[in-house]
Amino acid sequence: MLAQVYLRKNEEHRIKHGHLWVFSNEVAKLEGEAQNGDVVELYDYKNNFLGTGFYNKNSLIALRLLSRGKIEDLHGFFKERLLRAYDLRKSLYPRRESFRLMFSESDFMPGLIIDKYNNTFVMQVYSFGMQKNIDKIVSVLKTELKAENVFSKNEAYFRRLEGLTEEDTVYLGSSRSEVISDGEVSYRIDFEGGHKTGFYFDQADNRKFIERITEGRTVIDAFCNSGGFGLHASRAGAGAVTFLDSSQAEVENARGNFQLNNITCKADFITGDVFDVFTAMLNEKKKFDVVMIDPPAFAKNKKSLPMAQKGYEKLNRMALGLVEEGGFLVTSSCSYHLSRDSFIQIINSAAQKAGRQVQLIHFNGASLDHPRLPAMEETSYLKFAVLKVI
Repeated sequence: MLAQVYLRKNEEHRIKHGHLWVFSNEVAKLEGEAQNGDVVELYDYKNNFLGTGFYNKNSLIALRLLSRGKIEDLHGFFKERLLRAYDLRKSLYPRRESFRLMFSESDFMPGLIIDKYNNTFVMQVYSFGMQKNIDKIVSVLKTELKAENVFSKNEAYFRRLEGLTEEDTVYLGSSRSEVISDGEVSYRIDFEGGHKTGFYFDQADNRKFIERITEGRTVIDAFCNSGGFGLHASRAGAGAVTFLDSSQAEVENARGNFQLNNITCKADFITGDVFDVFTAMLNEKKKFDVVMIDPPAFAKNKKSLPMAQKGYEKLNRMALGLVEEGGFLVTSSCSYHLSRDSFIQIINSAAQKAGRQVQLIHFNGASLDHPRLPAMEETSYLKFAVLKVI
């Protein structure tokens, strides 16, 4: 028999409206014995059953809901969830073999991210319960999805919040790199040295969009990482592309991917702090037809949001100063704590301070393999905007 977690009075409303987290201060009591990561049943203060989830007494998120029903067979439950997620992705991207397979709470598998790179599966595990049951996940990947390589990259701040160690683990196979296709562009993925699982699938649809505005234009891809936006611009017929990142390794990665795709357009590769390089370019009165910025998250938590907003405004103001009249600014933020409305306000403020008029022609979030839950704004983090500068 599973242990039961009971909520305090009136703390059930958020759960009933679709949220999947129970915070520690919302728990009235635990009946029965449960270790961190165990599956427990959730009840409101009137003893009404609310669902089944993972319990962690040492985390701010004391319970992560897995199901609104009861779970009899955990292995079978994981199998159903993984195959359902796979079927969704294949219906959305029938010709792709690489995509975000599992997006944590958004796929009702809290604390589990899986990216599929052909037959290699790279996981990030953020909840104690998922870590405790990871062998079941690996078994399903191997038997049902024909995985040849499975490993986890777990150097993440969120694991510390759950009381988990930060270490990478190999579960199956030995491959450490893979060549994948993202539309018409190929990438060599370094699973050991790359950020997170090795690639940012969340921007895949947005990378495809910028092909519409880059043909025959001069382009700079700042915070280029593996070269994603710049490579799509190059393949779309850009006149010249500059790849810029603070990491020498990422710049070399972008250069390697540029060569991998046999692209013939003019390309420059610059290693340097984006703010410093932009300052120098502004002093030189350098201009580009399309300026693309995709920075890392400036706001890791609510406390850092005010400083992050200043950073985003400064970055966008500088970027706008580099855009040729009639050109485009492509700008992103992956900070969950920064709302869509706040991001648009920041862009508007940056435009005013830069003395530029802009038209917002496109706004988007993460790609289709990153579904969102309407009741959980935490699952909607990426903001992507394309602006015409007039």
